[in-house]
Amino acid sequence: MTQQYRAYLVGENGVFQSAEAFEAASDESALAVARQFTRRGDVEVWQLSRKVGLLKRNERSGTA
Repeated sequence: MTQQYRAYLVGENGVFQSAEAFEAASDESALAVARQFTRRGDVEVWQLSRKVGLLKRNERSGTA
């Protein structure tokens, strides 16, 4: 079962600049989907009113 998530692009001043809605099967997969947006800035990931995590700009997981 998938859940609704939102990825919010956070500006340098801490204000949300834009949002992308998407579905994911788990928090981990939601963070993986949202990681694509970090090339534009920091991204906060939310599932309804629950903050799932903060991804820093250009943050990568694993080894290159």
